Amino acid sequence: MTAPAGIRPDELAAHVGTQVALSDWITVDQARIDAFAHATGDHQFIHVDQEQAAQGPFGGTIAHGFLTLSLLAGEFMTHGGAPHIDGARLTVNYGLNRVRFIAPVRAGSRLRNRAVLQSAEPGQGFVQITVANTIEIEGADKPACTAESVFRVYL
Repeated sequence: MTAPAGIRPDELAAHVGTQVALSDWITVDQARIDAFAHATGDHQFIHVDQEQAAQGPFGGTIAHGFLTLSLLAGEFMTHGGAPHIDGARLTVNYGLNRVRFIAPVRAGSRLRNRAVLQSAEPGQGFVQITVANTIEIEGADKPACTAESVFRVYL
C-alpha cells in the first residue's frame, strides 16, 4: 500500500510500514560523476578514467557510492522520492542508519528511490521520521544502495 501524496502529522503512525514515496528516474551520467569527483577530491580511476575503468571489474566507470547516497538529500527529495508531510515548515536531515552499497552504478544508469516509513516519533515542535530507502537501478536485479534516513520535520 502506498501512502497518499501528503500525510498529516497525526496520521503518520498509520503509515508505518507503507511505501510513502517513489521518485522519478534520475540519470547518473559521466558529467555528474566527474562533478562529484571534483567536489570531493575522489578521482579514483574507476570513477573518472573511462579507458582504464573499461579494463577493470565493472567494464566502465561507476558512480561513487557517496554520490548515489547523496541523491537522497537532493534529487530524490525534490523529485518525489521523499514523503510529503502536510504542514511541514522545514525538514532537516538528522542522520543515516544501516547504509549499504549493494550494486555498482555504471555511468549512464537511471536510478530511483523507493521510500518506506519505518517510524514516526513526536518531539517538541517536530516529528522525527525514519525512512527505509531502496535506491533502484533501472533493469537491475539488485539495488544500488539501501539506507535508513532520519529526518526531523518541523511543524
